[in-house]
Amino acid sequence: MPIGPLTAPIPAWFKSSYSGGNTTECLEAASVPGGLLVRDSKSPDGPHITVSSEAWSRFAAALAK
Repeated sequence: MPIGPLTAPIPAWFKSSYSGGNTTECLEAASVPGGLLVRDSKSPDGPHITVSSEAWSRFAAALAK
């Protein structure tokens, strides 16, 4: 039985709990298998960056120091 093209699920974007009240300074993130997507909340249809799980863990650990 043939199947159609697979579609990726739409990422569930969220804002950081550290975002201030000023809506002009916010990033959004979305978890994806193997990593995280990050985008500018002012441009939801614009580009995003993909960060591997390992790189994000290292980044978060460095911030915690």
